[in-house]
Amino acid sequence: MDLVKSLVTRARALYARSGFILNLRRVWLLIIIWAILANLAVATERDIFYRLAYLIILIVAAAFLWALYSVQSFVLTREMMTARAQVGNLAEEKFSATSTGRIPKLWIELADGGNMPGHLVGRVLSGMAPRTKYNWTMRTLCRMRGRFRLGPLTASSGDPFGLFIFHRTLPDTEKVLVVYPMTVDLPLFAPSVGSLRGGDTHFQRTHHVTTNVAGTREYEPGDSFNRIHWKSSARQDRLIVKEFELDPTADIWMLLDMERGIHTGTWWEASWYERDLDALWGQDKVTKLAPNTEEYAVTCAASIAKYFLDHQRAVGLAASDHEHAYAQPDRGERQLTRLLEILAVVESSGNESFASLIARETARLNRNITIVLVTPSPELEWIHYALDLRRRGFHLIAIVVDASSFGMGVDFAPVIGELAASGIVTYVVRQGDDLRAVLGGEKSAVR
Repeated sequence: MDLVKSLVTRARALYARSGFILNLRRVWLLIIIWAILANLAVATERDIFYRLAYLIILIVAAAFLWALYSVQSFVLTREMMTARAQVGNLAEEKFSATSTGRIPKLWIELADGGNMPGHLVGRVLSGMAPRTKYNWTMRTLCRMRGRFRLGPLTASSGDPFGLFIFHRTLPDTEKVLVVYPMTVDLPLFAPSVGSLRGGDTHFQRTHHVTTNVAGTREYEPGDSFNRIHWKSSARQDRLIVKEFELDPTADIWMLLDMERGIHTGTWWEASWYERDLDALWGQDKVTKLAPNTEEYAVTCAASIAKYFLDHQRAVGLAASDHEHAYAQPDRGERQLTRLLEILAVVESSGNESFASLIARETARLNRNITIVLVTPSPELEWIHYALDLRRRGFHLIAIVVDASSFGMGVDFAPVIGELAASGIVTYVVRQGDDLRAVLGGEKSAVR
């Protein structure tokens, strides 16, 4: 009995590793026909029945080998044109499928095991001749930010009689795609860059070119030519370069509320992801952002950070998600990429309230720094902390994502009224708003 169980277990394991599927209806039909022919051959001893029985066995064996050979003699390469994309842009991939066998393939089905929404890589290649190569390009509209797994791809093929279907996971077809949040180009953002408050210079050297010259030194290989001080170089008869210092009053801190339970979405959010928006994308007929407060808040934070970085300001970020996303203030394209990398994967999964985040992150900051608060919270507690910061000399900008426009049954009038009465520059973003129009000028701000 143990021997039988062992054989059955091994047979099941072999079946699982073999990667084929039986068409049970057709197989059982052939088995019945073969049994009838075999009985007739034994009973009548006529050659015709023996030959037909042998023919069925040969058909089954040939079908099995055909299906196995078809899926094994298939090679596919997958090339990502870029490992980074952005919501609203296209992610592009190139595929090359080659039939390396000597017999034609009736069909090859490709299935993608990735988790990126709307990335429909799967297709059926029919009638592949021997030694042929097919190339095609796949472009997918990025609707969601995040880090997505593309692949692995699985190839399936069968025999002409439909008895067996083999499937095989193709090697080197698993990729990773990072989709950054959308950024909106803002022509203006209140307060204008030139009206930010001044302060004392912080004596910290930087490789960036700033308005604060700390001194001069001799030229070293690798120094940029725009840092050369030509008058000193002519006077000392050798190349002299300028050194610069950071100004902390130019720092911008983004505080992003990612508390669990605060964010919400519209009731039709699930159907939004299922709609075919490719033909309408880029037109005014549809909203590009997913209809939830999380995407609107992240997009606002990314757009404002890009605006200040484009104006040579140092921007830092802190979010209240479960990982406590954090980035020190810095300038330049590298900092923008770093912030977008963080915002691509941040989720509303934190347990920390926005008031607690404000208190924790501002405890070690110097006065006169500009802080941008981005939140969909209807609570008034965080406003009390913001007022205390304003009294201490911080410059505050509030971006309130009105969750009531997304279906949350909470009145945001007290929050907006409290911010307006306090004199904090406030922008109110609602579902379906054009962020460029809402954030793009002082006229949009509530004071």
